[in-house]
Order: sequence, then C-alpha cells, then structure tokens
Amino acid sequence: MSSLTKAIGDYLVTLFGDSDKSEIVLRRKDLAEKFGCVPSQINYVLRSRFSPEQGFLIQSQRGGHGFIRIMQLRFGDCDEYAEHLEELVGSAISEQDARRLMASLQEREAITARERLLVEVSLRNQDEQGRVLFDLPPYKRDTMRAVLLKKILVSLAMS
Repeated sequence: MSSLTKAIGDYLVTLFGDSDKSEIVLRRKDLAEKFGCVPSQINYVLRSRFSPEQGFLIQSQRGGHGFIRIMQLRFGDCDEYAEHLEELVGSAISEQDARRLMASLQEREAITARERLLVEVSLRNQDEQGRVLFDLPPYKRDTMRAVLLKKILVSLAMS
C-alpha cells in the first residue's frame, strides 16, 4: 500500500512540476482508475502528503461532477509566510506534531537539517536520560511549546 501511496503522491507532485502550476484540478474517480485503486486511497494520499503543513490546500467536491483542487501555497513575502506558520502551530502543539511540522518544513527546504535539529531539541519533553524537562501539566507544556515554536519559526522566516 505504501508504494501505491508514494506513486500517487509522486504523480501529483509531477503535475505541479511539469508546468510550474500553483494549482491542479483532478477528478478523484479518474485518478483512482489510473492507479487501479479505490477513491478512498486518493483521499488518504491527499490527507497524508498534501496537507497545509506540507504547503498545500485541498478543495474537494463530491458527486458525479466532483473534483479535487490541490493548491500549492506560495507566499509573496516573509510576513505572509510567518503568518501561515503561526496558524499551523496554533495555540498548543504536541511534541510529536511539532516534530512532524519541522520534518515537513525541512522537506520543503524552508529550514535546514541543522535548524530542524536545534528546534526539535529545544522543544523536547525529556532529556536523553528520560528526565522530564518541564514539570508542567501536558496542556501547559503544549501551550508553552506552541509559543516557543512560533517565535522560533517567525525568526527563521524573517532571517
């Protein structure tokens, strides 16, 4: 299943790359037929590989004349990008979600591997020996992590 997911994801990425488009419109049914899978597999690929964290927005209409519009987010300036990052993080974020976001940003070359490592280390709940670094209830840790992550990401975006 993962190779099919990768094949569908790669195909969609090539559609963006072939014509330098910022938007593609497809029919879920046609795409499912092309790859010999069920439409729900297409939904899975869209959710896992084309999320806002990865720089995409999805608009979908189901039914006989349904479509999928995949829009690649592009930002005109640093302020727009910083605002987008702040929205992604929200008011609280778990350590796992923060790591996922950082991996996505590195994959999109928005940050370097070194920047990712530094940010991830600064947001950990525990040190290498398993000692809790922040003796706070989980919701407060997630809130504090979000505030810190937003400040770091905005600083990186502005530099």
